Amino acid sequence: MTEEFLSGTTGNPWESVTLALVEEAVRKAAAVEIMPRFRQLAEHEILEKNGPHDLVTVADRSAEEHLTASLSALLPGSVVVGEEAVHADSAICGALDGDAPVWIVDPVDGTRQFVHGDPGFCTLVALARHGEVLASWTYAPALDEMAVAVRGHGARVDGRPISSGSPAPGAVLEVATSHPDFTTDEQKRALLALRVDGIATRPCGSAGLEYLAVARGELSAIVFSWENPWDHAAGLLLVAEAGGTDLTLTGERFRVTGGNALPFTAARDETTVSRIHALLAAPGRTV
Repeated sequence: MTEEFLSGTTGNPWESVTLALVEEAVRKAAAVEIMPRFRQLAEHEILEKNGPHDLVTVADRSAEEHLTASLSALLPGSVVVGEEAVHADSAICGALDGDAPVWIVDPVDGTRQFVHGDPGFCTLVALARHGEVLASWTYAPALDEMAVAVRGHGARVDGRPISSGSPAPGAVLEVATSHPDFTTDEQKRALLALRVDGIATRPCGSAGLEYLAVARGELSAIVFSWENPWDHAAGLLLVAEAGGTDLTLTGERFRVTGGNALPFTAARDETTVSRIHALLAAPGRTV
């Protein structure tokens, strides 16, 4: 993987921004704002946003503010679409359709795990322009693992290339799916279609770490019923650069700009994603 994440792109505004600089910014935000609060949160530092499974903490907000400042400084003229900022002002998502480079940020992906002292959470950062994700960083600070993907240049974990590969012929497909609290009745019916021989489902944890598991070939597929770009942008590029792919319910690739038919799936290979998609989009089911 090249040091500059878009090699040979003279004149582009991000030409001088290296992978290492972004990685350093992500690691620093986690070290300063997240890890000192891990297993140290006071009750008043944990709030519900849209229900008991949708939490926010002082670490989420502080880390996003930290990343907004550092990433914007790395790339002047760029904008940040962060989960907490969008929660306060949904109009911010409009930047994904604009001309400026966009940093898509989820400061603590897996906040529920973070709150309960579980190390299965991560920080997600992706860089996009005109709706195309160009590079992504998935950092699990409690596990000290950093996954980086660059469009056209592959995916690595702690500097080592990874490949999603394919499930063994006849193997049971292990699939992580959305928590029922985040699904509509129609989506619940679609997910029920996965309860067939040869597929074993379980609820998903941190979206970013589930994508990493697919990219590593440790999980066959994931199925999600929501399309928040900060949950999916980094992971979808990671899976794609490791050799996997994704499909929405209408058979299209996922768009970080929104308007996707849900639920959608990402999987280790074309065969697996096609099998999961066929079950989700069975005849007679409406989108």
